[in-house]
Amino acid sequence: MISFEAPFSEARGYAAVILSWLGAQTIKVVRGAIQEKKLDFRWFLNSGGMPSSHSAAVASLSTVVGLYYGFGSIPFGITLVYSLIIMFDAAGVRRNVGRQAVILNKIVDEMSKGKQLEEKRLKELLGHTPKEVFAGALFGIVMSLILCH
Repeated sequence: MISFEAPFSEARGYAAVILSWLGAQTIKVVRGAIQEKKLDFRWFLNSGGMPSSHSAAVASLSTVVGLYYGFGSIPFGITLVYSLIIMFDAAGVRRNVGRQAVILNKIVDEMSKGKQLEEKRLKELLGHTPKEVFAGALFGIVMSLILCH
């Protein structure tokens, strides 16, 4: 292993990633409280919504690794690929699963009219729009730059 002088403490790096996720989730709770005019702390653990906390966390992780090891390093390259996969999944696969849940819920609603069905409604807000992913990534990068630079 090549030795070098660390530009900041590892604890600051961990804090940046955790606070990026926590901050993005908090923004979702506050936005939900304003829009719904009620406070529901379950929103804190839900997926989907603006901004993407998954994107915030992985973008923060990549930024921290880039600042710590260098943006041309192998660890940065690995975390960048990982981050892009997570963000692609959030905006692509998980978003489409949410759209399918909407359609399936409509089918269940239609079938249940006049009949009793045992089926539970599916969660519809699973993924993110590209805008939510971008906002989350930007939030994570900014948090890391503030805390580690």
